[in-house]
Amino acid sequence: MIAVLASLIFGGFLAWYLSRPLEHLRWGLQRMAEGQLGTRVEPLMKGRRDEIADLAHDIDGMAAQLQAMIAARDRLLHDISHELRSPLSRIQAAIGLLKQGSSQVGDMVERVERETQRLDALIGEMLTLHRLAAAAPVSRSAVDLVELLHDIAADADFEGRAMNRSVRIETPERFVARVDGELIYRAFENVIRNAVKHTAEGSAVDVHARLRAEGQQLEVVIGDHGPGVPPDMLEAIFEPFVRIDQQELGRGVGLGLAIARSAVLAHGGAIEASLADHGGLLIRIELPR
Repeated sequence: MIAVLASLIFGGFLAWYLSRPLEHLRWGLQRMAEGQLGTRVEPLMKGRRDEIADLAHDIDGMAAQLQAMIAARDRLLHDISHELRSPLSRIQAAIGLLKQGSSQVGDMVERVERETQRLDALIGEMLTLHRLAAAAPVSRSAVDLVELLHDIAADADFEGRAMNRSVRIETPERFVARVDGELIYRAFENVIRNAVKHTAEGSAVDVHARLRAEGQQLEVVIGDHGPGVPPDMLEAIFEPFVRIDQQELGRGVGLGLAIARSAVLAHGGAIEASLADHGGLLIRIELPR
């Protein structure tokens, strides 16, 4: 009878010891399902060191990731609405002046046309970014990335001459990789054009490419002679709608580097920013064959 009584007591204690943390997990999951993603269940485990405590830790990590993703989505939606509202407001103002019989009809029509083009570019950039964010499989074909770089550099150099800026390029003979040519073109073009826009007048943007990993990887470094960015912004510049200089609000849509990063990562590559010794910005891109 003593043995039976001891077994019952031990069984009851074991059932309580196991069921109580499971009730905490159930309570936490219910709150998270209701949208309260700030709920955490690991502190309720009271210092346990078993599989249930590990599960609570993983659930808290999942909730934190979901909370961060939702916050990023809300911030992105806010930024998109702001970016769309700005050109629409200017179009409405121009139309209002036209209705009032403004004498500057040509200027107002030009303004509407310019803002319409900006809206079209913004929507196109957002669709590209959404395509990359959806992690859809990229359509690959054999592309010579060196030839691609030279084409982009030649166009950027031609446009930069009008602003007393130039583009210098140094590459190996060729590097053929299986990539989505359009996405990689957009990535290189966005970075190089961004460098041309910010480099100092009378200076040149340097594009250096070299083979690495026994010829299985291409490293491209694009450097400008501009003001650079604050060190704590080197990661943030790859986020959508991030601008270092708020005076740039009327120029570009702030998605170029975000698209470049997403395109490079979709091909298993890497991209990072650093500050050059002379103060300009360096963007390093690595792409596998």
